[in-house]
Amino acid sequence: MRPHGSKSVLGVAMLVLLAGCQQCVSADSDTLAPPEVSQHNGSLYAACKMRPSTSLPEDLPKVYGQMLFKQDYPQGKLKVLLRFSGFPREGDAEPRALHIHQYGDLSQGCDSTGGHYNPHGVNHPYHPGDFGNFEPQQGKITAAIESEATLFGGMSAIGRAVVLHEKIDDLGQGGDAGSLLHGNAGRRLGCCIIGISSPKLWNMHSKLYNRQLTRN
Repeated sequence: MRPHGSKSVLGVAMLVLLAGCQQCVSADSDTLAPPEVSQHNGSLYAACKMRPSTSLPEDLPKVYGQMLFKQDYPQGKLKVLLRFSGFPREGDAEPRALHIHQYGDLSQGCDSTGGHYNPHGVNHPYHPGDFGNFEPQQGKITAAIESEATLFGGMSAIGRAVVLHEKIDDLGQGGDAGSLLHGNAGRRLGCCIIGISSPKLWNMHSKLYNRQLTRN
């Protein structure tokens, strides 16, 4: 027979233990890494498969492609490879804007991804994932860039969306409220959700990109 009050003592001990664990988690939340980091030699990889918006008018291009991400843990620079196709091969070389948006929600196509991912509450173009503008060449966009966004900690872009826009990003120089919010980049041509991936796609496409640079 248990001594009187043993249940209450045990309950108090459990509450103290849980409180201590919660403090540990909150203190270390920005340094915790997903298990894939140790599985892939200290790097985390992610992918985002771009598809056209479901609400596009017929006169806008239907863009397909993918973005690939690699970041060394814990504070390496985020590296990004992107390959998009579906632009007109002639007569339309207007640069297109590319941004990370707040929500990985495609329930209403690209329109339900929210605004730019802006955890610091600053003006555009200083949001993490304001990638800038990319000019199609022969109907395609191919580029390798680095970004201020991250795949780690509380600021992670994992699970958020990337949106490719109809127009050029004015980079906050448009002189109106929209410029400081989203760069007046226009409608959303395509979007995708960033998810953790294996290194296979990154390794394959980085080799292809380097070969293309060598040929050019």
